[in-house]
Amino acid sequence: MFAAERRQLILEMVRANGAVSLRELARVVQTSEVTVRRDVRALEAEGLLDRRHGGAVLPGGFTRESGFPQKSHLATAEKTAIADLAANFVEEGEAIVVGAGTTTQELARRLARVPGLTVVTNSLLVAQALAHANRVEVVMTGGTLRGSNYALVGSGAEQSLQGLRVSRAFLSGSGLTAERGLSTSNMLSASVDRALVQAAAEVVVLADHTKLGTDTMFQTVPTDVITRLVTDEPPTHDDRAQTELQALADQGVQIAVAGASGSQGGDEVPARRARSVPGPRRAAPAGLRSAVLGEPVPASERARVADLRRR
Repeated sequence: MFAAERRQLILEMVRANGAVSLRELARVVQTSEVTVRRDVRALEAEGLLDRRHGGAVLPGGFTRESGFPQKSHLATAEKTAIADLAANFVEEGEAIVVGAGTTTQELARRLARVPGLTVVTNSLLVAQALAHANRVEVVMTGGTLRGSNYALVGSGAEQSLQGLRVSRAFLSGSGLTAERGLSTSNMLSASVDRALVQAAAEVVVLADHTKLGTDTMFQTVPTDVITRLVTDEPPTHDDRAQTELQALADQGVQIAVAGASGSQGGDEVPARRARSVPGPRRAAPAGLRSAVLGEPVPASERARVADLRRR
């Protein structure tokens, strides 16, 4: 593919999605990340896009929200790795809330195997992923359907969450920074996410590395409210994502990092390696299962972690 054709395709992808990682661009145009980075620099010089934290975004500050069809094809391997690791933080018999998003949808597919679980959600996609799980109870909020992400929003959704109390919330978003925390591009979605947070004793954010350092219009979860971040391993050249991770850890957010294996999705994937980022540790409820932080885990999980440490 000639450089002009490649750059035109890159530009079309960014215009369609608002933000795309270098890794995803390289996969689509079938070239190396080094070549894509050079193309992105050339397009930035023409004012057609902006480079941002290991990827490219539309020019002009805040990124806009992508629709579900575009999001579902972005960072698929990373989302799979994050979902695999995040599922380890859910106990049998728990009551949790799961917000809308393609990453939380991946998580929901894994939660179908957790017996006695109660999941409260405003996402039709999360509910669909759990619809045939006979040992999982799904509770939907009320509200108005927002078609771009198949989520229920508005006052009906928020009112249905009043008085609710669960152990933890699993949320995604459009961007995450140490300064502002989790944010999204839509006001209605942000308002419902804040209501979900109010219902939970702990907040777990699921965000792939392309969202680290990205800031969008509406704050949903301030950094000091986030208990844990589950993310993937940023590329070695992405210094800004690494810096953002450390800044989040320094503010007391527990960081669990899943290593992406290159799989492009699917319910069954190989075991992932995990690491933690050092930082002040916040108190966690007794019995919380964590292969990353060294808390009590089942025997099968202990054996898997021991095997990973020997490698």
